[in-house]
Amino acid sequence: MNQIINIFKREITSYFSTPVAYVFIVIFLILAGAFTFYLGGFYERGQADLLAFFNFHPWLYLFLVPAISMRLWAEERKSGTVELLMTLPVTMIQAVMGKFLAAWAFCGIALALTFPIWISVNYLGEPDNGVIFASYLGSLLMAGGFLAIGSCISAMTRNQVVAFILTVVVCFGFLLSGIPMVLDAFRGWLPQILVDAVASLSFMTHFNAISKGVLDLRDLLFFVMVIGFWLAANAIVIDLKKAD
Repeated sequence: MNQIINIFKREITSYFSTPVAYVFIVIFLILAGAFTFYLGGFYERGQADLLAFFNFHPWLYLFLVPAISMRLWAEERKSGTVELLMTLPVTMIQAVMGKFLAAWAFCGIALALTFPIWISVNYLGEPDNGVIFASYLGSLLMAGGFLAIGSCISAMTRNQVVAFILTVVVCFGFLLSGIPMVLDAFRGWLPQILVDAVASLSFMTHFNAISKGVLDLRDLLFFVMVIGFWLAANAIVIDLKKAD
Protein backbone atom coordinates (compact mmCIF):
# COMPACT_ATOMS: atom_id res chain seq x y z
CA MET A 1 0.00 0.00 0.00
CA ASN A 2 2.89 2.36 0.78
CA GLN A 3 4.22 1.98 -2.76
CA ILE A 4 0.81 2.87 -4.23
CA ILE A 5 0.63 5.94 -1.98
CA ASN A 6 4.14 7.04 -3.02
CA ILE A 7 3.30 6.75 -6.72
CA PHE A 8 -0.02 8.49 -6.07
CA LYS A 9 1.77 11.43 -4.42
CA ARG A 10 4.32 11.60 -7.25
CA GLU A 11 1.61 11.71 -9.89
CA ILE A 12 -0.81 14.10 -8.19
CA THR A 13 2.08 16.49 -7.51
CA SER A 14 3.09 16.38 -11.17
CA TYR A 15 -0.43 17.43 -12.19
CA PHE A 16 -0.35 20.63 -10.16
CA SER A 17 3.29 21.47 -10.86
CA THR A 18 2.30 22.76 -14.32
CA PRO A 19 -0.48 25.11 -15.47
CA VAL A 20 -2.12 22.28 -17.44
CA ALA A 21 -4.06 21.02 -14.41
CA TYR A 22 -5.50 24.46 -13.66
CA VAL A 23 -6.39 25.03 -17.31
CA PHE A 24 -8.19 21.68 -17.40
CA ILE A 25 -10.18 22.45 -14.24
CA VAL A 26 -11.16 25.90 -15.51
CA ILE A 27 -12.28 24.49 -18.87
CA PHE A 28 -14.28 21.75 -17.15
CA LEU A 29 -16.03 24.22 -14.83
CA ILE A 30 -16.79 26.69 -17.64
CA LEU A 31 -18.21 23.97 -19.90
CA ALA A 32 -20.21 22.39 -17.08
CA GLY A 33 -21.74 25.75 -16.22
CA ALA A 34 -22.43 26.69 -19.84
CA PHE A 35 -24.07 23.36 -20.62
CA THR A 36 -26.18 23.50 -17.46
CA PHE A 37 -27.45 27.07 -17.59
CA TYR A 38 -27.58 27.65 -21.35
CA LEU A 39 -27.83 24.46 -23.36
CA GLY A 40 -29.53 22.56 -20.54
CA GLY A 41 -32.17 25.23 -19.95
CA PHE A 42 -31.71 25.12 -16.17
CA TYR A 43 -33.96 28.11 -15.46
CA GLU A 44 -36.45 27.40 -18.22
CA ARG A 45 -37.20 23.94 -16.83
CA GLY A 46 -38.44 25.46 -13.58
CA GLN A 47 -37.49 22.39 -11.55
CA ALA A 48 -35.21 22.19 -8.53
CA ASP A 49 -32.88 19.45 -9.74
CA LEU A 50 -29.55 19.04 -11.47
CA LEU A 51 -30.73 16.89 -14.36
CA ALA A 52 -29.56 19.56 -16.81
CA PHE A 53 -26.14 19.44 -15.17
CA PHE A 54 -25.58 15.68 -15.15
CA ASN A 55 -27.07 15.02 -18.60
CA PHE A 56 -23.95 16.50 -20.19
CA HIS A 57 -21.36 14.71 -18.05
CA PRO A 58 -20.91 11.71 -20.39
CA TRP A 59 -20.13 14.07 -23.28
CA LEU A 60 -17.82 16.25 -21.19
CA TYR A 61 -15.89 13.19 -20.04
CA LEU A 62 -15.73 11.80 -23.57
CA PHE A 63 -13.13 14.43 -24.47
CA LEU A 64 -11.78 15.77 -21.18
CA VAL A 65 -10.95 12.44 -19.50
CA PRO A 66 -8.93 11.14 -22.49
CA ALA A 67 -7.00 14.42 -22.33
CA ILE A 68 -5.94 13.42 -18.80
CA SER A 69 -5.32 9.73 -19.45
CA MET A 70 -3.33 10.13 -22.69
CA ARG A 71 -0.19 11.16 -20.80
CA LEU A 72 -0.33 8.51 -18.07
CA TRP A 73 1.88 5.95 -19.81
CA ALA A 74 2.54 7.33 -23.31
CA GLU A 75 4.70 10.11 -21.87
CA GLU A 76 6.54 7.64 -19.62
CA ARG A 77 7.28 5.37 -22.58
CA LYS A 78 8.33 8.21 -24.88
CA SER A 79 10.74 9.71 -22.32
CA GLY A 80 12.03 6.31 -21.23
CA THR A 81 11.13 6.88 -17.58
CA VAL A 82 8.89 3.82 -17.57
CA GLU A 83 12.04 1.67 -17.37
CA LEU A 84 13.18 3.70 -14.36
CA LEU A 85 9.78 3.28 -12.74
CA MET A 86 9.96 -0.47 -13.22
CA THR A 87 13.34 -0.63 -11.45
CA LEU A 88 11.77 0.70 -8.27
CA PRO A 89 10.59 -1.80 -5.63
CA VAL A 90 6.99 -1.74 -6.89
CA THR A 91 4.89 -4.31 -8.69
CA MET A 92 3.21 -3.64 -12.00
CA ILE A 93 -0.22 -3.53 -10.36
CA GLN A 94 1.01 -1.05 -7.74
CA ALA A 95 2.37 1.26 -10.44
CA VAL A 96 -0.84 1.05 -12.46
CA MET A 97 -3.03 1.61 -9.39
CA GLY A 98 -0.97 4.55 -8.12
CA LYS A 99 -1.10 6.40 -11.45
CA PHE A 100 -4.78 5.62 -11.98
CA LEU A 101 -5.84 6.72 -8.48
CA ALA A 102 -3.95 9.99 -8.87
CA ALA A 103 -5.67 10.74 -12.18
CA TRP A 104 -9.05 9.71 -10.72
CA ALA A 105 -8.50 11.94 -7.68
CA PHE A 106 -7.73 14.81 -10.04
CA CYS A 107 -11.04 14.18 -11.85
CA GLY A 108 -12.73 14.04 -8.44
CA ILE A 109 -11.29 17.43 -7.50
CA ALA A 110 -12.58 18.96 -10.73
CA LEU A 111 -16.01 17.43 -10.10
CA ALA A 112 -16.07 18.56 -6.47
CA LEU A 113 -15.41 22.14 -7.54
CA THR A 114 -18.84 22.21 -9.19
CA PHE A 115 -20.39 22.37 -5.69
CA PRO A 116 -21.63 25.97 -6.23
CA ILE A 117 -24.16 24.55 -8.71
CA TRP A 118 -25.44 22.20 -6.01
CA ILE A 119 -25.64 25.11 -3.56
CA SER A 120 -27.46 27.23 -6.16
CA VAL A 121 -30.20 24.66 -6.75
CA ASN A 122 -30.74 24.38 -2.99
CA TYR A 123 -31.02 28.16 -2.77
CA LEU A 124 -33.56 28.27 -5.59
CA GLY A 125 -35.71 25.37 -4.44
CA GLU A 126 -35.90 22.15 -2.47
CA PRO A 127 -34.19 19.46 -4.54
CA ASP A 128 -33.80 15.81 -3.61
CA ASN A 129 -30.22 15.93 -2.36
CA GLY A 130 -30.07 12.15 -2.17
CA VAL A 131 -30.60 11.96 -5.93
CA ILE A 132 -27.96 14.65 -6.48
CA PHE A 133 -25.46 12.79 -4.29
CA ALA A 134 -26.14 9.55 -6.20
CA SER A 135 -25.62 11.43 -9.47
CA TYR A 136 -22.26 12.74 -8.29
CA LEU A 137 -21.25 9.20 -7.31
CA GLY A 138 -22.35 7.86 -10.69
CA SER A 139 -20.48 10.65 -12.46
CA LEU A 140 -17.28 9.88 -10.55
CA LEU A 141 -17.59 6.16 -11.33
CA MET A 142 -18.16 6.88 -15.00
CA ALA A 143 -15.09 9.13 -15.06
CA GLY A 144 -13.15 6.26 -13.48
CA GLY A 145 -14.34 3.90 -16.19
CA PHE A 146 -13.26 6.28 -18.95
CA LEU A 147 -9.95 6.85 -17.18
CA ALA A 148 -9.19 3.12 -16.83
CA ILE A 149 -9.83 2.64 -20.56
CA GLY A 150 -7.65 5.64 -21.38
CA SER A 151 -4.85 4.44 -19.10
CA CYS A 152 -4.74 1.06 -20.83
CA ILE A 153 -4.73 2.62 -24.30
CA SER A 154 -2.05 5.11 -23.24
CA ALA A 155 0.17 2.16 -22.36
CA MET A 156 -0.11 0.83 -25.92
CA THR A 157 1.56 3.80 -27.62
CA ARG A 158 4.25 6.44 -27.14
CA ASN A 159 2.14 9.03 -28.96
CA GLN A 160 -0.23 10.99 -26.72
CA VAL A 161 -2.36 12.20 -29.64
CA VAL A 162 -2.91 8.63 -30.82
CA ALA A 163 -3.79 7.61 -27.25
CA PHE A 164 -6.30 10.48 -27.04
CA ILE A 165 -8.04 9.63 -30.33
CA LEU A 166 -8.24 5.88 -29.63
CA THR A 167 -9.60 6.51 -26.12
CA VAL A 168 -12.31 8.83 -27.46
CA VAL A 169 -13.33 6.23 -30.04
CA VAL A 170 -13.48 3.34 -27.54
CA CYS A 171 -15.31 5.40 -24.91
CA PHE A 172 -17.75 6.63 -27.54
CA GLY A 173 -18.53 3.00 -28.32
CA PHE A 174 -19.20 2.27 -24.66
CA LEU A 175 -21.45 5.32 -24.41
CA LEU A 176 -23.64 4.45 -27.38
CA SER A 177 -23.74 0.65 -27.07
CA GLY A 178 -27.15 0.75 -25.39
CA ILE A 179 -29.06 3.07 -27.75
CA PRO A 180 -31.79 1.48 -29.94
CA MET A 181 -30.14 2.42 -33.24
CA VAL A 182 -26.95 0.53 -32.32
CA LEU A 183 -28.83 -2.46 -30.94
CA ASP A 184 -31.01 -2.66 -34.06
CA ALA A 185 -27.84 -2.90 -36.16
CA PHE A 186 -26.70 -5.91 -34.13
CA ARG A 187 -30.09 -7.64 -34.03
CA GLY A 188 -29.89 -8.45 -37.73
CA TRP A 189 -26.95 -10.84 -37.35
CA LEU A 190 -26.37 -11.56 -33.64
CA PRO A 191 -28.42 -13.79 -31.30
CA GLN A 192 -30.48 -11.91 -28.70
CA ILE A 193 -28.24 -12.96 -25.82
CA LEU A 194 -25.26 -11.19 -27.44
CA VAL A 195 -27.38 -8.16 -28.27
CA ASP A 196 -28.33 -7.96 -24.59
CA ALA A 197 -24.64 -8.28 -23.69
CA VAL A 198 -23.81 -5.31 -25.94
CA ALA A 199 -26.63 -3.28 -24.36
CA SER A 200 -25.34 -4.08 -20.87
CA LEU A 201 -21.99 -2.43 -21.71
CA SER A 202 -23.54 1.03 -22.11
CA PHE A 203 -22.05 3.60 -19.75
CA MET A 204 -24.98 5.85 -20.48
CA THR A 205 -27.57 3.28 -19.36
CA HIS A 206 -25.86 2.56 -16.04
CA PHE A 207 -25.10 6.22 -15.33
CA ASN A 208 -28.69 7.28 -16.08
CA ALA A 209 -29.97 4.61 -13.69
CA ILE A 210 -27.73 5.87 -10.88
CA SER A 211 -28.56 9.53 -11.61
CA LYS A 212 -32.21 8.77 -10.88
CA GLY A 213 -31.21 8.13 -7.27
CA VAL A 214 -31.45 4.34 -7.49
CA LEU A 215 -28.14 2.85 -6.32
CA ASP A 216 -28.62 -0.58 -7.83
CA LEU A 217 -25.74 -2.91 -6.95
CA ARG A 218 -25.60 -4.07 -10.58
CA ASP A 219 -24.87 -0.56 -11.83
CA LEU A 220 -22.19 0.02 -9.21
CA LEU A 221 -20.58 -3.36 -9.90
CA PHE A 222 -20.58 -2.62 -13.62
CA PHE A 223 -18.32 0.40 -13.21
CA VAL A 224 -16.14 -1.37 -10.63
CA MET A 225 -15.70 -4.34 -12.97
CA VAL A 226 -14.96 -2.10 -15.97
CA ILE A 227 -12.29 -0.27 -13.98
CA GLY A 228 -10.82 -3.53 -12.69
CA PHE A 229 -10.76 -5.18 -16.13
CA TRP A 230 -9.07 -2.28 -17.91
CA LEU A 231 -6.52 -1.76 -15.13
CA ALA A 232 -5.62 -5.46 -15.26
CA ALA A 233 -5.25 -5.12 -19.04
CA ASN A 234 -3.16 -2.00 -18.43
CA ALA A 235 -0.72 -3.96 -16.26
CA ILE A 236 -0.45 -6.73 -18.87
CA VAL A 237 0.21 -4.23 -21.68
CA ILE A 238 2.94 -2.47 -19.69
CA ASP A 239 4.54 -5.81 -18.90
CA LEU A 240 4.56 -6.71 -22.61
CA LYS A 241 5.72 -3.28 -23.78
CA LYS A 242 8.41 -2.53 -21.19
CA ALA A 243 11.04 -4.24 -23.32
CA ASP A 244 10.16 -2.21 -26.44
